[in-house]
Amino acid sequence: FLFFRCGANSMKHHIIINVGGFKYLLPWTTLDEFPMTRLGQLKFCNNFDDILNICDDYDVTCNEFFFDRNPGAFRTILTFLRAGKLRLLREVCALSFQEELLYWGIEEDSLEWCCKRRYLQKMEEIAEMNETEDEFVDCENPSEATARETKASLCMKKLQDMVEKPQSGIPGKVFACLSVLFVTVTAVNLSISTMPGLREEEERVSLTGRYRSWSRFLACPRMCYNIFIVESVCVGWFSLEFILRFIQAPSKFIFLRHPLTLIDIIAILPYYITLLLDSASVSSNKKPSSGNIYLDKVGLVLRILRALRILYVMRLARHSLGLQTLGLTARRCTREFGLLLLFLCVAIALFAPLLYVIENEMADSQEFTSIPACYWWAVITMTTVGYGDMVPRSIPGQVVALSSILSGILLMAFPVTSIFHTFSRSYIELKQEQERIMYRRAQFLMKTKSQLSNASQGSDVFPNMSSETKDNV
Repeated sequence: FLFFRCGANSMKHHIIINVGGFKYLLPWTTLDEFPMTRLGQLKFCNNFDDILNICDDYDVTCNEFFFDRNPGAFRTILTFLRAGKLRLLREVCALSFQEELLYWGIEEDSLEWCCKRRYLQKMEEIAEMNETEDEFVDCENPSEATARETKASLCMKKLQDMVEKPQSGIPGKVFACLSVLFVTVTAVNLSISTMPGLREEEERVSLTGRYRSWSRFLACPRMCYNIFIVESVCVGWFSLEFILRFIQAPSKFIFLRHPLTLIDIIAILPYYITLLLDSASVSSNKKPSSGNIYLDKVGLVLRILRALRILYVMRLARHSLGLQTLGLTARRCTREFGLLLLFLCVAIALFAPLLYVIENEMADSQEFTSIPACYWWAVITMTTVGYGDMVPRSIPGQVVALSSILSGILLMAFPVTSIFHTFSRSYIELKQEQERIMYRRAQFLMKTKSQLSNASQGSDVFPNMSSETKDNV
């Protein structure tokens, strides 16, 4: 059947595979189960040329097939051939593992579900990094078609670099610094506006029935008026920034679906809604009996909308590597957060009714009036907050409290360890990506500078040559 399977009895039933200097002995019957793989196709080879099309070298004397591949990744392939379980090792690069799977002819669907989830996540991250690098290369190395672009497209590209890429140049850095400055001013302004003295003056003016923001602040002392002016300027800047980002976005629908865009909308709209509600409340003519109730409702809505201004702080995620790492970690650890919530819910459902029965039967406590009230006690106890508003009095109740505290510490520690490692890995990846982009930009600038210097030197040489030729003529 095969000319290389003759000889010793062991060679007829086994195959020797040499991968990167490591030899493995496999029975032919194992490969019969995987005829579509690279190793399984060896059985159908009829000559030496067919063998060399599959492997890199072949030793006829000992029936040994040599493959110049990564021996570390092949161990997982060998485990799959022997036991039927394909797993992704943490020390193996996902991209290299994908190449190994393609080389050995094994489908990605054969991965175990736990490893497949991590593998797909890694491949998505690599695809995002490659897309970012491709965009950077396209921006830094314009083609001939780009050189013939219209002025409008060039302005749009410069606008995109300014609002989305702070590292692109001085305009991008200035724009990012202004954005961070206005966010900081907004947070400070919001804190100052809640001082007791300013709130008393504002409420005093509000009692006169003047609910419009601009009229209320004009009637307040100078400090209130200044706070309103600062808020208006900041909202104007945020509105301008939002419009610029919307204009330069290639896909308006994808831009509006982005989480940071939704935060911007939720943070900006309350200011304009407040102005509209104030104007509507003043322009509407209501009777005095119903006017107070209506104005109270409008005032409550306005206070809630003004509290939403704190969402401006989330805009710092555009320029902070730490906040970007936090968001990436939250996206990657949804399963761990779900486990943490599940553990706490199960423990709370166990300890809360138990403590309710013990305290009402043995201590006759007036604090634990119902099981939902005990749920609150279980939450603050298992999370080790301990406000002290509800305390068990009986000895069995205190034993249950001690058990809930220890259980909460252990249950929260299990997922938190995985979340911490994910956060550390995400921070390192984002930092390396940022350093890689800066390095490639520095290389591009050095290359451009050398090309310009060579061109200038050439222009200096050619005029001299032309003058010499004129003299000779």
